[in-house]
Amino acid sequence: MTQIGKPPGDDALIRHGCEAAACPQSSKPWVLAAAIIGSSMAFIDGTVVNVALPAIQRELDATAFQAQWVVESYALFLAALLLVGGALGDLFGRRRIFALGVLLFALASAGCALAGTVQQLILARAVQGIGGALLVPGSLALISANFEKKERGRAIGTWSGASGITAAVGPVLGGFLVDHYSWTWAFLVNVPMALAVLWIAWRHVPESRGSSAGSGLDVWGAALATAALAGIVYAFIEAPTQGWRSAAVLAALSIGIGSSIAFVAVERRVRSPMLPLSLLRIGNFGGANLLTLLLYAALGGGLYFFPLNLIQVQGYSATVAGAALLPFILIMFAPRGRAAGGPLRAAPAAGGGGRASRRRASRCSRCRALARTTGRPSCRRWWCWGSA
Repeated sequence: MTQIGKPPGDDALIRHGCEAAACPQSSKPWVLAAAIIGSSMAFIDGTVVNVALPAIQRELDATAFQAQWVVESYALFLAALLLVGGALGDLFGRRRIFALGVLLFALASAGCALAGTVQQLILARAVQGIGGALLVPGSLALISANFEKKERGRAIGTWSGASGITAAVGPVLGGFLVDHYSWTWAFLVNVPMALAVLWIAWRHVPESRGSSAGSGLDVWGAALATAALAGIVYAFIEAPTQGWRSAAVLAALSIGIGSSIAFVAVERRVRSPMLPLSLLRIGNFGGANLLTLLLYAALGGGLYFFPLNLIQVQGYSATVAGAALLPFILIMFAPRGRAAGGPLRAAPAAGGGGRASRRRASRCSRCRALARTTGRPSCRRWWCWGSA
């Protein structure tokens, strides 16, 4: 499993809205910068590790099974605790939990670089996954909490575009560091990024909580969600090695399925559920989650074996292997800036105008004229910056 791109259904999450303290206009660029850099740490890490994996396997004398767990230990804890991380942010403060996730991720990255054995590396990667489960939903929640509805589309577009850039740079940067220095620098690159995020969060990001903050944590929901996701993910990781009939795989799968059924039952009855099941009735939310499941189920294995094949079988350098991922990443991210509304821009002042607003209005007028002749809503196309 590789973390490229944004988690499923986050657009619906962001647009769902939340209770938040007023964010000064001057702080909004800083909030967006913290969200971009924080989530970029997880995105870069997801692509860099696959490129660095052959060097890690060689220097730590790891077996293929152990090399797989270097990747999957991170994915296991990230998947198992992602819902819990979002719920903790709503309860204890989004900035606080986001900053805690960034700090934990940075410390675990340093631990990965200092690991002397593959077992130590796997343990540090698991801690990295816990940090990622706190910072990834927190970065998106910061956008929701500090941008009004009319600004969120632009913020999402900026966040998505920056995520595409960092995901594209990650494999090439990781390959360069592996070829010219050491695989440890593929993890140490996270430390200065984390320090920058922590400084921005401390100085410029206001604190906010969810509407259910006063009702406490949905403990049963959190425990069942963690058990469900961990059990199912562990079973799929271990099944190719141990076989689907092994006791460990069957036990993990049974725990995962049973916990999933119990989670649905609990969430239908609790007053403040961690995951409101009504969200699943929203077509965009449910469809985005299903599409993401199918997409990453197909791509997960390919993104794991592709760099290994290029480096170990085809004889490519780590830098070239990382660059080989660029077309896929660029194609994946290219439509996002258009769909989300393009780069972030300040909203025009009420009753004001100015050259920028007149230019946008002029473009919209041309689009409306074109729409009348073609019968298509041209103002929604990528070359228009205005709004209908």
